[in-house]
Amino acid sequence: MSSLVLASASPIRAALLRDAGLEVVCHPAHIDEEAVRASLQAEGASPRDQADMLAEMKAAKLASRFPESVVIGCDQVLDLGGTVLSKPETPDAVRAQLTALRGRTHKLLSAVVVYQAGGPVWRHVGEVRLTMRDFSQEYLDSYIIRNSGAVLDSVGGYKLESEGVRLFSQIEGDYFTVLGLPLVALLGYLGQRGIIPA
Repeated sequence: MSSLVLASASPIRAALLRDAGLEVVCHPAHIDEEAVRASLQAEGASPRDQADMLAEMKAAKLASRFPESVVIGCDQVLDLGGTVLSKPETPDAVRAQLTALRGRTHKLLSAVVVYQAGGPVWRHVGEVRLTMRDFSQEYLDSYIIRNSGAVLDSVGGYKLESEGVRLFSQIEGDYFTVLGLPLVALLGYLGQRGIIPA
């Protein structure tokens, strides 16, 4: 079995893979995501293409360091009607972002790109459609007070695996994709290729 390298510092992605029984080593791929995203947006790249390109850049960066390994690069983009929203960095930014999402449907696009022997061999972009309920301002304010430390590293300003689930009226798609990794599709590929036992 080939060794697996996750080009990410995300504890959630690492936990998903380990909980699925895989041995994975994590190495963050240090790229300037905001600069790359701004450049891609300036070129007119779709949110889906932005997620895919960032996942590939992360995998490519680590593939040169670990040429004998299978390298997994991931990225997640929040698409609100064609506009990409970034991770909010302050409680006020969380408030503004959740206010913009309130009562509307947005998409989470979670891309994964696999590199082997120095080149890309597989890619997938999972998509989930999420509709936020029209929650009250009072609930939003109390939610931010309770969760501001936890949601600042979330692309949407919410964590579906905790109290953030209460913000939603409808979710269409795969739970793992919401968490940032289209796990079922990735495991299917790794199993078909004999990279993991299947």
